[in-house]
Amino acid sequence: MTQPLGSVMVDVAGLTLARDERELLARPAVGGVILFARNCASPEQVQELCHEIRGVNSHLLIAIDQEGGRVQRLREGVTRLPPMRTLAQCCLGRDCAGCGDEAQAAGLGLARDAGWLLGMEMAAIGCDVTFAPVLDIDVAGSTIIGDRSFGTTPDEVIAVAGAFIEGLHEAGMAAIGKHYPGHGGIAADTHRERVVDPRPFRELREHDLKPFSALADRLGGVMPAHVIYPDFDARPAGFSPSWLGLLREEFGFKGAIFSDDLGMAAAVAEGAPAERARLALDAGCDMALVCNDHVAAREVLDSLEGDEQRNSGKRQARLRYGRARPTLEGLAGLSRWRRTHARLEALAASQASEQATMLSGTQAPE
Repeated sequence: MTQPLGSVMVDVAGLTLARDERELLARPAVGGVILFARNCASPEQVQELCHEIRGVNSHLLIAIDQEGGRVQRLREGVTRLPPMRTLAQCCLGRDCAGCGDEAQAAGLGLARDAGWLLGMEMAAIGCDVTFAPVLDIDVAGSTIIGDRSFGTTPDEVIAVAGAFIEGLHEAGMAAIGKHYPGHGGIAADTHRERVVDPRPFRELREHDLKPFSALADRLGGVMPAHVIYPDFDARPAGFSPSWLGLLREEFGFKGAIFSDDLGMAAAVAEGAPAERARLALDAGCDMALVCNDHVAAREVLDSLEGDEQRNSGKRQARLRYGRARPTLEGLAGLSRWRRTHARLEALAASQASEQATMLSGTQAPE
């Protein structure tokens, strides 16, 4: 029988648990913990932190944002992943620096291997899920999405992200698609400001929504954007029963819905912390993320105390990693890991070199 989980995901401050954090994680409404870069010094340290967290509550879901490129919380002791745009360029057979003929010939197999490697490494360090892949289509050259996206067309994103998801599944890890219904059409950052995407719903349906629709039955979770799409609903998607209802009813999504961080500027406009959490949960989110503010987290938990309906989430409980966890040492003994690790490290190094060249204002010789 699946052990239910609470409806709030919180964070912790450092590399180990403080006494007050142990008390916080023992609250019945807490269902998970998200790890940030400040929590990740080495694989061994993250393993120990995950062990500490599970010592408080063995059922808690432990998540991390480990996409690749700019968004990689643990960088030491695991594979350095390239941005997903760089990976997709190679998978689709396009010229890209650092991508040899062998990698290009492998096509979507490289995306599948990348998803498998990511899933195995995150399982090895003690995590249950990583919030990946990004299913946003990069329409506007968004500074917040940009090269985190697999492509600029629905077909590109569906093809490469689909293969990446297959790899995650091979590793025994669920895929969490974000940021529904699509954050790539605007340049603004919801961490910093209220964001509105004025495009008509018809355009969103024919473009940005396609990856979520096509891949819904292969996703274990979805994270909606804190973006307002006024042609469909005046509320940000993560607070909108209309947007989340569309995901469930039309796309047939049966997994868990995670709010984006309720402390982001685009969410704060919806009210006090407890009000934001209830709005997100009432809209259809299964788990509300309250990050970087333990005062807000306690307010939210106090408001949900004794709410058995809120604290019996089964969808998110199904995302706990259910296999015997691999070890990083054991992975290094697998030819698939060694081959994929070498390719991804080469792509990441080449992309970093290109970026450094651009920032310096110089150009490499042709």
